[in-house]
Amino acid sequence: MSEIFSEKNMIEALKKYIPAGETLTAGIHAVAKETGVKEIFGKCIRTEDGLAPSENGGTVGVRKNKYGTCDIYFGITQTCFIIADCEHYSHHYEFADGAEVGGADVQELVSFLFYKDIGTCFSLADIQKCEIKKGMMGSVKCFITMKNGSYFKLMFPKLGGVGGGMPHHTQYREAILQEMMRRGN
Repeated sequence: MSEIFSEKNMIEALKKYIPAGETLTAGIHAVAKETGVKEIFGKCIRTEDGLAPSENGGTVGVRKNKYGTCDIYFGITQTCFIIADCEHYSHHYEFADGAEVGGADVQELVSFLFYKDIGTCFSLADIQKCEIKKGMMGSVKCFITMKNGSYFKLMFPKLGGVGGGMPHHTQYREAILQEMMRRGN
C-alpha cells in the first residue's frame, strides 16, 4: 500500500497517458468512488484484450464503469486531465457495434488499444460540469461530468499519505482544484 503514496510511482503511472507535446502540471493520489466512461472508436475490431485498428473495421462504442472505491492517480496537463489506476482493478465493460453507436466524437484508432487503457485521458475543454464540495477530514469531493456523458465521482484527500512520499501533494491538489473550478461551470 505504501508504494501508492510515492510521487515517483504516480508520475510513472500518469506519464503513460500524457498526450505528445504536453507535460504533467500537477498530480495527486485520489480515490475514485464511481466512474463511468463512454468512448466511440472507428475503423477497428474487438479482440480479447482490446481494440485493433482495421481499415475494414467498424465503429465500436465502449462503456467502462467502476462502481467500487479504488485508489487512483489524478493529474492535469496543459489541456487534459488524466486518471491512472494505482493497482490493477476490474472494470465493467459494455460494447455496442456499428449502427447502435451513433456517430458523435468517433476516435479513429492508429494503434492497438488495451481495454484497460480506455478512459485515461480527457480534454479539460470537454468538461460540462464540475462540482466541488467539502468532504470529511479536509478532503474534497469532486464530481466531474463530461460533454459525452462520462462522469467521475472522486475524492481528493487533504494529505498525500504517510511517510512523506508525496511532498508536493498540497501544492498539486490546490493547482488541480483551481483548474477544475475554473472549468467546472
